[in-house]
Amino acid sequence: MKVLVVDDDRDLRESLAQYLMRNRCDVVQGASAQEARRHLSRHSFDVVVLDIMMPGEDGLSLCRQIYGGIDVPVLLVSAKTDDTDRIVGLEIGADDYLTKPFNPRELLARMKAIVRRARSIPKQQRLPEARSFYFGSWMLKTAERELYGEDSVTTPLSTGEFRLLLQFLMRPKTVLSREHLLEATQGREAGLFDRSVDNQVARIRKKIEPDLRNPSYIKTVWGGGYMLAVDVHQQ
Repeated sequence: MKVLVVDDDRDLRESLAQYLMRNRCDVVQGASAQEARRHLSRHSFDVVVLDIMMPGEDGLSLCRQIYGGIDVPVLLVSAKTDDTDRIVGLEIGADDYLTKPFNPRELLARMKAIVRRARSIPKQQRLPEARSFYFGSWMLKTAERELYGEDSVTTPLSTGEFRLLLQFLMRPKTVLSREHLLEATQGREAGLFDRSVDNQVARIRKKIEPDLRNPSYIKTVWGGGYMLAVDVHQQ
């Protein structure tokens, strides 16, 4: 694996890099989000190990940008035990989260699992080529990652919202389980954080539904998951 390790703690970063290299990983180090962005523009990586708490731009901000335009899995690490950063990180697209201090052996195992899942995602679950999806009174342009209403005004979408909405548009009138949506959008198995799918659906509904009390676009299928209940046309 080619790994990018991003952490402002030099001792931790270098000791982790040495451990990974002893386990046959090709490691590049970055001490800040700026350095990481430079490495990401020059090299391809199998996985990024990204610290959340860094001076200047934090890891969550960089993670959001990675999932906005770079196809590489991210494993977030943080000394904070508060659930907020963990949930936010997973919702914006991070593949896994590990709290410091951690056993480097566990981190390596999680990295390998992330990379296996990313490589095994079927082609139909990956992002399609640039196109436009028309559904109801809305249009989604995948190249720009922008959602337009009838008035041609853009409705902003987070990276997580975009990925989730795209799953529905690629499979209209099909019941999609929470486990499927979690795996397809975040590349990890459903577990403790499957509520992130429900939170994302709720946010998308606030943006596209004319009546939140009676959703007409994304329907809840009790015991099954969710379904996009309108026709979809592509160009």
